[in-house]
This record gives sequence, C-alpha cells and structure tokens, in this order.
Amino acid sequence: MAKIYTAFFIIMVSVSAYAQNEKRICGAMDHHHHLETTQPGYLLKRNQIEQFTQNFITNPSKKNRAVITIPVVFHVVYKTAIQNIPDSQIHSQIATLNQDFRRLNTDFVNTPGPFQGISADCEIQFVLARRDPNGDSTTGITRTLTTVTTFSVNDNVKRSIDGGKDPWPTTDYLNIWVCKLSNGLLGYAQFPGGPILSDGVVLSYRGTGSNGTALAPYNKGRTATHEIGHWLNLFHIWGDDGGSCNGTDLVGDTPNQASENYGCPVYPKISCANNPSGEMFMNFMDYTDDACMSMFSAGQKSRMDAMFVIGGPRHSLLSSLGGQYPTPVINCGTPNNLQSTTLGYNTATIVWDAVIGATSYTVQIKETGGVNWLTYTSSAPSYTFQNLNSLTNYEIQIQATCPSGPSIFSSIFSLTTSSAPPLTCGTPSSLFSTNISSNSTDLSWQSVLDAVQYSIFYRELGMPNWDSIACLSPTIVLDNLIPQTAYEYFIRSTCPYGISPNSTLEYFTTLSSTVPACTEDNEPNDVVLNAIPLTKNTISTSIISSEMDQDYFTFTTTQQQPKFKVSLTNVPADYDLRIYNSNGILTLSSQNGRIQPEVCISNNSSLAETYYVKVNGYNGKFDSVNCYRLLLETSNSDFKIQDVNEFDSEKKSSLLYYPNPANNYVKLELYANGNQDTYYELVNLLGQISISGIFTTHTGLNNFDLNTTAIPNGVYLLKIQNKNEKIIEKVNIVH
Repeated sequence: MAKIYTAFFIIMVSVSAYAQNEKRICGAMDHHHHLETTQPGYLLKRNQIEQFTQNFITNPSKKNRAVITIPVVFHVVYKTAIQNIPDSQIHSQIATLNQDFRRLNTDFVNTPGPFQGISADCEIQFVLARRDPNGDSTTGITRTLTTVTTFSVNDNVKRSIDGGKDPWPTTDYLNIWVCKLSNGLLGYAQFPGGPILSDGVVLSYRGTGSNGTALAPYNKGRTATHEIGHWLNLFHIWGDDGGSCNGTDLVGDTPNQASENYGCPVYPKISCANNPSGEMFMNFMDYTDDACMSMFSAGQKSRMDAMFVIGGPRHSLLSSLGGQYPTPVINCGTPNNLQSTTLGYNTATIVWDAVIGATSYTVQIKETGGVNWLTYTSSAPSYTFQNLNSLTNYEIQIQATCPSGPSIFSSIFSLTTSSAPPLTCGTPSSLFSTNISSNSTDLSWQSVLDAVQYSIFYRELGMPNWDSIACLSPTIVLDNLIPQTAYEYFIRSTCPYGISPNSTLEYFTTLSSTVPACTEDNEPNDVVLNAIPLTKNTISTSIISSEMDQDYFTFTTTQQQPKFKVSLTNVPADYDLRIYNSNGILTLSSQNGRIQPEVCISNNSSLAETYYVKVNGYNGKFDSVNCYRLLLETSNSDFKIQDVNEFDSEKKSSLLYYPNPANNYVKLELYANGNQDTYYELVNLLGQISISGIFTTHTGLNNFDLNTTAIPNGVYLLKIQNKNEKIIEKVNIVH
C-alpha cells in the first residue's frame, strides 16, 4: 500500500480502530495489541525499528546482500495423536518457504502481468536446525505432549510451565510452534521488537505444510509464509484499517487496498481508486486461500533486508551456527568424469563416476546463461533429463550426498540437445459407434494431442462420394442417416502443424424403421392428381413395374420447417428423382447416372408450400420385383449439400424420353421455364434427318410424341434445342 508515514505510532493509531472479523485467519495484530498492553516499552521499540527500516529503505547507497539462510526449529505441542504432525509435513513446510521466499514457487506464473515486474526473490532460505543450543546434532524438531486443549495469542504455547515448549535462543533460531489454536486461528507471529523469550511464529497443525493434517484451502504451507512475513516486519497489505482506504502497510509498491480478501478473487479487483491494476490480492500478506497467493513485492523485500543489516533486529541470525552440523564434516567426494551417453532433442542421459559412500546425488541443470537451476535427485551415478528444449545449450553440475553431508558441486558439464523432428499430427484411433438408431449414431475416438479439429468422413457402404463434418472434441452425433443402411467412415485430426493420415475404416449399420410392405398398393399414382402423401421421417416403398410406370407423391412443408430433403435410395435400377411446386414447375432434380441414390435438397424455402415428387426410370428403366425407398425430411435449418449432383436451383429444364428401344413412337417429356419455340429432329448415323419440326412449350411439363412407325430400324440421334439449352440423346428404333 503506497502511503508512507514517518512515525510508527501513526500505524498503531490506525490499527487500534481495526474491527475484529470472524473470518480472520491471522492473529498477528491481536498478539501485537496484547504486547502493547502487557509489555512496557514495546511501542517505543517498534517505533525505533520502523525508523531504522525507513532510513535503510531511503539510503541510496545500500548494497545487495547474499542469500540468507535461517535455521528453523519446529516445536510440535500436541494433546492428541493427530496433532502430533509427522516429520514429512514439516519438511513440506520448509520446502514451501524456500520456494515462496526465493520466488521459485511454480504458481508464480498466476501472478497478473502488472505485478510480475515488481515481484521479488527475497533471497531468504530456511533449513531445519542441524545443531541444538547445546551443540549436539538435531533434526530441528521437538515434540511435547501437553494437557492443554487449545492455545491462543497469549503465548502460553511458548512456555513449558504453561503446557507449551520453551523456545531455543531466538537470536540464533526461528522458533515455530505447531499446536491446536482456538477461535479458528491459523497462526500468528511476533513482530521484531517484542520480548526475546516469545519471539517466533505459531501455526495451527491444520495449516502447516502441504500434506498430513493440512486442510484445504490452507494446505499449501502459505500460513507460515504469511506469518514469517510478519516476523520479518511486514504488515497486512490492506493496512488493517477496517476498509477505510486510510491505512498503510508502509510499502511503496503495493496498491492501496480497502480491506482483506478471502477465497480467490477475480483479477482485477478495484478499490481505493487503485485502478487499472487493482488490488494485489495474490500477495502473501493478504488473506486469500493458499492456492491464490504467489508473491512478495520488491518493496516488501526491502523491509526484510533492513532486518538483517548491522543494527537490524534479525542481524544475529547471520552468525548462528544452528544450521550447521555440530561435528566436523568428513568431506564427501565430488562427482567427476561427467559424460552424456544418450542425447536427443528433448532428453539427455548423463553418467559420472560413483562417489564412495554416497547415498544419493543432487543433479542440477539450467540453460546456458540462465539464472535458476532445476534440481533433481538420483540414487545412482546417472540421470536422464526429460522435457528439454531442442537445439539448446545446457549446463549441468552434480553434488554427492554422504552420511556426513553433501559434497561441493562438480565442475560445470555442458551439452547441446539435437534438433527436434518435424511435428506430426496423431491419427485418431479406437473408433467406436454407439447408440445406433434408424437415422443416427454416436461416434467417439481417442483424443489426439494438440488436435484443434477433427474431420469425419462417412458414406453409404460402396458409394463413390464421401460426406464430411467437422467437430472440436473426440465425439460427435451423425444424424439424418438412412434407416437399415450400412455405412463406412474414417476420421482425420488437424493440428497447428498439419493434418494426420486417415484413420482405419470402421463400419456401422443403422437400424430399420417402420417401413410399409413393398407392394403396388400405391397404384394408380402415375399422375399428379393421384399423388400419394408422404409422411416425414418415414420410409415409403414402391415399385417401378414397367417402362411406362412413374410414381407421384406429395407433401406440404410448414412455416416452422420450410426446408426439406427427399432421398431416393435402395434403387434397383437407374431411377431419377424430380420435385415440382404446386404450379407444376420443376424446382429440383437428381439424375445420377447408373444405379445410385438420388437426393434433392431445398435450403432456399422459407414458406409453407405443397410439392410433388416424381420417381421414374431413366429412359424406361424399371424393376418389377424390387422396391425403392423414398424418405422425406423437413427442418428449419439448412441440410448439408452432400454431392455435386444435389443442387437447389429453381425451374431447371429437363428432358425425359421413352421407351428406348422404341417401336412406333418416342414419348418426350420436356420441362421448360416458359413459352418458347423448341426445335426437334431425329437424325440417322449418316447425318440424314428422318423427322424434324417445331413445337411451342409452356411453363412446366410438356408432352410430345414422335411417330416412328415409318422409321427404319437403327440407331438415331434425337436433338432438342431452344434458346436455353441443346440436348442430344441416342435412340434405338426396333420394329
């Protein structure tokens, strides 16, 4: 918080108005007030320390310091077994402190951009005490069974006579007590300047470390980080002013903030006119959840620095022997003869000579010229690095650990990774079709790393053309399928760096729907007046029984579903499909060659209309035994255009002629857009005209018969021409 006051007593006046909050997780200010009322001279001492701190911060000639190592002793005071937390929980707490105070915490990346530039490596690290006050070896952990149910901010936990544990010399150790705290407290700390016999930090056993008894959302060890911040003379980031925006934490680069934050606020959070960056709620000195804390600021580091210079209240820790082994260390051999045995574009295996007596090795690596080492542990004189960058220079050093302690690090070993192979997009695998119905199925497959899209290609089994559809996830529903029909499909994935090969072909067959028996009950429906009504989403079947047979059907769309798709499938011969509007004008046509399904799709319709469907054999083709299937679908959204033979154009002219071979006549059916003269002629293969003439068409269907009674047997060319088109077809005459 940016506002700075020159006298510490002003802070005291401000915080004395602090209203208690049931959500508080830290008792440092309560403990501070307790000392104000019970310890004469405490407030004066605090003012002197604050003046010393401000003089240091404003000193333009202050120098950078080395990393400080603070020896720590944990006093576990417990009444029940669960309160007697394990060593592993304490070790996890030390690890968290070393990450947070060195800005090595992996969640630092969550710090918003405007605050990353002012975040600080506080250059403070912590080690469990290795030497006790008597000079003997120690684990840095004491354990005391107590009869006290809970402790509070009155410091009883710091006195053996009151059921707690007396501290080790506070000038040489950071004492941390772990116990059960009352009133929901997670911890509290004593600011510099308090009584020497109560100096240190108290933590709840529920908020210590990152495993064991630690409970979310305070299970990442940030309670200790927060309280040690107080122990190093940091205040709450909002200034403990009850939300008035008038308090201060005496730090110049932390934004003014109204009050504490809980949980995980959404960035930015604005208060006290601190826009646009808002509150620094991710600071370790706020009240947010452990998972949402990630930084100290440079200004906060400066306040910590002042504690360790000559005359500072924590300076004595620099000469403490508590972090050193009490007996002379027998030198552990330094690893040497480092070599790389396997070198890839993102991996590297190194080996070195084994060190006699070594129980493990510390392996460190960083990019050449980098600052921060990545540290790993190996039980053998070899290690394989993973997830390296390709074509990158790395530096490596090894340290052996023996029962007597660690060795010095080896000399730097350098290597360069190879270039990465071209990235390829993975091929989808494990294709499955489930929930198969008469007109749909669910498809799923194994997701592909880095895939941004999948393309599904499918078609009726044996058909020449593929339909395709795209999706973003490895599941999709295929619908508008034809009942009782076999399908095949494959899938491709698309990645930022390319497209995969096709997957293996897979198959499924849709279920049958309610299909009427294949009979000639629809007859006579050879003319529009006898057209049979179609029911949408229900298959109709019928037979083209002769070369003269043709079937008419009708349907009416609705305003809600004006778009339609008519599918002619299971065709036993070369059949064609045509759609007419209520005025008899041809609006859609599908006339695929050979024996193929026919589909007409209308996506341009927007009104409720009546249509007529015509099915007939091309040039008299028929099958008097086997049925075709006709399916009507309607929708309010566009149908997918699946083939170049499907189109949505109005009033397309078309010619149908039959029978072929012809005997005494050739019947012509010509669909025209309007009244116009049409020229026709029948020409033999020598170019001689056998029949010719002109007839005038009208809009819609035009019928015309050519009398071929007197035409000799043979092959002829039938030519039809008007101003819009020219048609030439081959006709056989056989008497």
